[in-house]
Amino acid sequence: MTPALSISHLRKVYRSGTVAVDDISLTIPEGEFFGFLGPNGAGKSTTIHCTTGIAEPTSGKIEIFGIDAVKNYREARRLVGLCPQEFNVDVFATPRQIVDWMGGYFGMGAKERKERTDLLMERFEMIPHQKKMFRELSGGLKRRVVLARALVNDPKLIILDEPTAGVDVELRRTLWRYLQEINKEGKTILLTSHYLEEVERLCRYVAIVARGRIVREGPKDEIAGTPGGLEEAYLEATGAEPDHVPAAKVP
Repeated sequence: MTPALSISHLRKVYRSGTVAVDDISLTIPEGEFFGFLGPNGAGKSTTIHCTTGIAEPTSGKIEIFGIDAVKNYREARRLVGLCPQEFNVDVFATPRQIVDWMGGYFGMGAKERKERTDLLMERFEMIPHQKKMFRELSGGLKRRVVLARALVNDPKLIILDEPTAGVDVELRRTLWRYLQEINKEGKTILLTSHYLEEVERLCRYVAIVARGRIVREGPKDEIAGTPGGLEEAYLEATGAEPDHVPAAKVP
């Protein structure tokens, strides 16, 4: 079966000389819920940007369901829904407008856009808020809008970059339920998150990246099953110092 996402020896070097991604390779099967972990600056977002055409790889190959994401960008991009970490929307637009406009970006007709927007407004419980300006919404409602926007084209691969950042516990769990439902429907999901509980709850396979390279990967249960669980495995793989209380000095 053709993988949902295949990345082979991806490297990205910016004009400044900064090596953001240094030889990353990974394969995500169709229908997987994949956790992509790492500290800030590890290369997660750059990998996502190269996959979705926001950045151009320096070298390497990216395929989305067998389609070259660089050479055949438009065809590959139609298969992807991106929920970015930032709220990159017109803050004076309404949730309906934001979702509808993205449908237009993908070439959807007016009738199809309306039907899809109606469905997403209902699914994400946005109907009471759909005509408010984005700037008037709470942080949690804003997250729902950008997630709904990512789904307007009914993508086969959904990429979520810190989708619950700044969301309270109750709403985070609501969003988790939405994501689990989408995954059960057959959607492939790539998730980056700093909430290890979120990854443990949702993902079946995990890759940990540090300094632009994958430093550990495997089934979530296997990695989390090691002494200290996923957190200890993450700290060890990324070379982070574990929390500790310094011993008192003896006078």
